[in-house]
Amino acid sequence: MKLFSLLAITGISMLLLPACNNNSPAGKTTTSDTTNKMEAVTPAMLQSVSGSPEFPNASLEIKNMEHVAVGKDSTKLTFTFTVKNYELKAQTADGAAKGCNNSDKGQHIHFILDHQAYKALYEPKNEVTVANGTEHYLICFLSRSYHESIKSKNAYVVFHFKTDEKSAVTKMDIPTTPMIFYSRPKGDYIGKDTSNILLDFYVLNCQLSPDGYKVKADIANEGQPGRHLTA
Repeated sequence: MKLFSLLAITGISMLLLPACNNNSPAGKTTTSDTTNKMEAVTPAMLQSVSGSPEFPNASLEIKNMEHVAVGKDSTKLTFTFTVKNYELKAQTADGAAKGCNNSDKGQHIHFILDHQAYKALYEPKNEVTVANGTEHYLICFLSRSYHESIKSKNAYVVFHFKTDEKSAVTKMDIPTTPMIFYSRPKGDYIGKDTSNILLDFYVLNCQLSPDGYKVKADIANEGQPGRHLTA
């Protein structure tokens, strides 16, 4: 698991990234097209997000983890979760007002294994297959319907483990050093979905502050230099 360094601070925010259109015939790109495309793109801007509904008593736990060999080289893991004081598949109260890729399937769990993009779980169960003889980090946290994470103290779970050559699973200690897990944006954004894009991440084992640990975000529209956002 790659652990990113904590450098300069930013918070949960909205990024305004207007879409650009290329009307050239398929398979043809001209210098004029490229210039027009660059001019059509407005630099990314950072906006504060209005306060979201809080769920201070929400909790997430791994209820059970089963493992079974898959052939000679892999292990299938089945995670079952317990969710309390939080309703999966419900719409978060301000989902429509946020205007930020709200899921019509509702509230869910973000399941992040190693370097992979998260999987949204609308039921408290998930299966993954990993190679034998490997080490992994898993973080899961409750998410609002528009994918903003719930950061109350019991709304997440971290599982550090390894598998041996016989598909046995060993639980390992959770590091106490500062860690950051990236969540949003995810995938491709097209058309109106580029108007508001959520930047969301999960920080563990530290507190962000002007004089302490910070997170540095480098954000850019396609084809433009990156912009360092700090606050």
